[in-house]
Amino acid sequence: MHAPDTQTLSLLLEREQTARDAAVLALQQAQDHLVQAQAQHQGLVAYRSEYIARWSAQMQQSASIEVVHCYRSFMVRLDQALDQQSAIVQRADAAAAQRRSERIAAETRVAAIARLIGRRVEAHRHAEERRDQRHTDEAALRAARWRAGAGNPGNTTL
Repeated sequence: MHAPDTQTLSLLLEREQTARDAAVLALQQAQDHLVQAQAQHQGLVAYRSEYIARWSAQMQQSASIEVVHCYRSFMVRLDQALDQQSAIVQRADAAAAQRRSERIAAETRVAAIARLIGRRVEAHRHAEERRDQRHTDEAALRAARWRAGAGNPGNTTL
């Protein structure tokens, strides 16, 4: 029995598996970046809350106008940093979603090629079985004809 010609498909499968592995790695890196960006954002939110609480208590006692201006100026910069970090989180989330889609597409391609190879091997196996069955049937027919001819000494046709 000769194996089906799946060498080209096997090479394609290896290439797609390599691409899938790269997509899995890219997704992991994107998710790591997203987690890091979210942690930085949460750290800024927590710091902002602590800063507001600390200075609110201090300003209720008394604060000069210069301190209030410094407080407001710092709060503006802190809010800008939060906005920037929010944008980074959104971009990281979008990148992770894109990498997730790429990984799914790569896994789909690998599975499709593997199924195609499996179908080719199975079709080849069925063809071999049919050929073997045909040979068996032909041998049985020849044997039956031979027996029929052997039992009939005047019969010379096979």
